[in-house]
Amino acid sequence: MASDPQPPGEGARIAAETDGELVARTLAGEQAAFGILVERYAASVRRVARAVLGDPDDADDAAQDALLAALVKLRQYDPRRPFGPWLMRIAANAATDRRRRRRVRRTEPLDRNVVAGGTLPDAETDRRVLGQRLRDALSQLPERRRVAVVLFDVEGYSHAEIGRVLGIPEGTVRSEVFHARRALRSLLADWREDGSG
Repeated sequence: MASDPQPPGEGARIAAETDGELVARTLAGEQAAFGILVERYAASVRRVARAVLGDPDDADDAAQDALLAALVKLRQYDPRRPFGPWLMRIAANAATDRRRRRRVRRTEPLDRNVVAGGTLPDAETDRRVLGQRLRDALSQLPERRRVAVVLFDVEGYSHAEIGRVLGIPEGTVRSEVFHARRALRSLLADWREDGSG
C-alpha cells in the first residue's frame, strides 16, 4: 500500500544514496527520493538563482521553478555525469527566464529595514550591510561572470563543472572567475578601507 510508512532506518538509508541512485528511485516512482535531492541542492539552487536575479523573493520563486523543471526533465538526466552541474544549469536558466519576465512587470520592493522595524546589534548590522554590498557588487557584474564566481567561490564547483553548467570552455570559466573577483575587490575596496567588516 502506498501510504504505508517506511521501515525504521529506511529514510536514513535513502539519504545516504548517491544522486544517481536517487534519480533512479525517483524515476521508479519514489517521491521521497526526489525530496532528498531537493534537500541536498535547494540552498545551492537558491544561491545560483539569486546570483542571476539579486532579489531573494524572485530567487526563491526561480529555485522552485528550477526544481519543478528538474523533476519534469529527470528522464533527460545522464546518470554518468554529475547531477549538481546539470541541476545548476536548469537553475540558471530558470532564473534567466524569470528575469526576462520581470522586466515586463517592474515594481519597486519595500525597504526591508522599514518593514522589519527596530534596530539590530552592530555585528548583525555589519554582516547585513556587507551582504547587501556584496549583492550590489555582484549585480554590477555581467550575468555569466556573476554566476561563474558564485558557482566557484560559494558552491565549490570546479571550472570544468561550471563550464558544463554555462556551456562555455573551462578556460573561459577561469577568465570569468578571475575578472569577477578583480571587479568585486574593486567594488568593495571602500568597505575594507573604512575599517568596516
